[in-house]
Amino acid sequence: MGSEAYARRKRWLRFLLGGGVNTAFTYALYLALNTILAYQLAYFIAYALGVVFAYWFNAAVVFRVPLSWKGLCSYPVVYLVHYLVSAFLLGGLVELAGIVESLAPLVVALVMVPVTYVMSKFVLEWTSHQKVDQLQERVERNDA
Repeated sequence: MGSEAYARRKRWLRFLLGGGVNTAFTYALYLALNTILAYQLAYFIAYALGVVFAYWFNAAVVFRVPLSWKGLCSYPVVYLVHYLVSAFLLGGLVELAGIVESLAPLVVALVMVPVTYVMSKFVLEWTSHQKVDQLQERVERNDA
């Protein structure tokens, strides 16, 4: 196996691991918060912190790009698009394909994992290029 293919495979595994850790983290946080807050508020807080965790994990561990405020502020777009595409897909599977409501979300989740990976990669690399370019310019100025 080539080194690029091996690196891509490791990145995918880190992405899947991060998704599992994030799911467990946000669920546990939701359960804890729900003991003192209304379930909708508990869910909102857990979901928002899950997005922040996903940004940090995917930037630092999966794609290894510099963290930035621009990246953190842009990253929720991934989850907005994810939700909209998932809702559309779910409706199509249930209404048009006749898949049972209890199974359709599992199909959606399987389809959305690679879509979320690509969107995360795009947003994180796009938001990190400016920062990397600025660092490179500083290094070049110091070498001159």
